[in-house]
Amino acid sequence: MPSRDISAGPLIMGASGRLGRALAQVWAGPAPVWQTRSGAGGSLAWDILNAPAPELPAVSGIVVLAGVTTGSAAELALNTDLAQAGADLGARLGVPVLVASTQAVYGPQPGLLREDAPLMPANDYGRAKCAMEAAVAAPHVTCLRIGNVAGCDALAAGITRGGVVLDRFADGQGPRRAMLGPLDLCHVIQGLLAVPARPPVLNVARPGLVAMADVLTAAGVTFDWRDAPQGALPELGLDVILLQGIFPLPAADARDMAMQGGLR
Repeated sequence: MPSRDISAGPLIMGASGRLGRALAQVWAGPAPVWQTRSGAGGSLAWDILNAPAPELPAVSGIVVLAGVTTGSAAELALNTDLAQAGADLGARLGVPVLVASTQAVYGPQPGLLREDAPLMPANDYGRAKCAMEAAVAAPHVTCLRIGNVAGCDALAAGITRGGVVLDRFADGQGPRRAMLGPLDLCHVIQGLLAVPARPPVLNVARPGLVAMADVLTAAGVTFDWRDAPQGALPELGLDVILLQGIFPLPAADARDMAMQGGLR
């Protein structure tokens, strides 16, 4: 198989998922190799869990977006198998590997969470991603603990269903989250693959927090309030100082999130 070519695009595993489809809409620069199980739309056909990787053109790296977000513990454990396939392929090709993880590995902890914060996932999905990160740890692998991606998160799903309801907390505010848009994520991926070295884990979001109510207002979406249930988290923030030192992103902005997410 060919080795690293920094002028080429990466292999993106999981192109048919929400993140993959969103990236395909905004990608600019060297064309990636988009992987799907079926090879639909001219993508690379590869059943990751049941077949070895097919022959590839030269690539700049591997981005593992393929994953499982819901299901039993056994089904969620497939996140490790999918990420391991990408990590093993990257090792054979001699290219860096970026694995999509999640802020859910931190669980409902307050404050801006740094990469060295304790991992305290509150659900099976977060626990599965913690196990995945541990399994694929290697010098050529970076796990991206991604915040809410505009247009790909629960807020976007709620807009699609209609009848959006936000929690309102004791301070009168709704939930505030670390966010970025698909175009931001595209730029981060390209930037990380272009630098000579990457950390083992990296928080990925714009600096600051975005109020979900502001995103909805910017998108022109009406919504209702409810009293926040016990255990609901008013803020989930990510410390992105490490990312800003590698590839800076602009400050969080609700209007831009609505536009990048295709919500308006």
